[in-house]
Amino acid sequence: MAEAAETESEVIQVFLGSPRGWAPPRIDQETADQFRHRCSTQNLPVFVHAAYLINLASPKPDTLQKSITTLKTTLTAAEQIGAQGVVVHAGSSIDGDRPAALERLATAYATVLEDTPQKTRLLVEPTAGAANATASTLKSTAEYLHAIDRPEVGLCLDTCHLHAAGETLDDADALHKALTELTDTIGPDRIDLIHLNDSKDPHRSGRDRHETLGHGTIGEHALRNIITNPALATVPMVVETPVPHAPDVAYAKRLRSPT
Repeated sequence: MAEAAETESEVIQVFLGSPRGWAPPRIDQETADQFRHRCSTQNLPVFVHAAYLINLASPKPDTLQKSITTLKTTLTAAEQIGAQGVVVHAGSSIDGDRPAALERLATAYATVLEDTPQKTRLLVEPTAGAANATASTLKSTAEYLHAIDRPEVGLCLDTCHLHAAGETLDDADALHKALTELTDTIGPDRIDLIHLNDSKDPHRSGRDRHETLGHGTIGEHALRNIITNPALATVPMVVETPVPHAPDVAYAKRLRSPT
């Protein structure tokens, strides 16, 4: 909360536990109520990022069960603090059999969403396109959501991931066309959050390494295209760049302003 005030952030994203472990979030009700009240008072929307180990496309029963349990617990904890959404990575097929991985998704997501809070929306985040990714490009993301077959599940798009996966961000018309095609395929109002990150690596690298805005390979023109795209006008954006975050927030606000 202190960083949000210092950086003049309009939205925040938090972890509710270690992002690199399986330990489920544990938040006492008093702490959750206090956090929720402060965010509400400051009109500060909150999103939660789930643990990185979660993989609902995994062919390994043990990993799949841990993923389901951890994500269900995260959704419940996120509801406690009043979060608008929980971001989870789309995951990997592990063995390279993407069709089989996509077939597993409907049951996995149905199990996660069963008896879990519905006020906090689950958001799938496509990855950077490394080997065995189940969703990275906008086309593969549409296929992923079709496989889930849960219209209540939304999307979180990451600019670094899209760049690494090969999407064209520096052509405003091409980007708008791609986003329009995505919306036409999956339905309206499915994009709930943007992770606004620059990239350390070149286009189509398949590598997920975030960089400070304006200091990476995406470029200011492409970042401005994202920020000012009409299809994303009402979508909140958060930075996941190297600290400190204040310069990135200021940079994003500058790009948002008319030139």
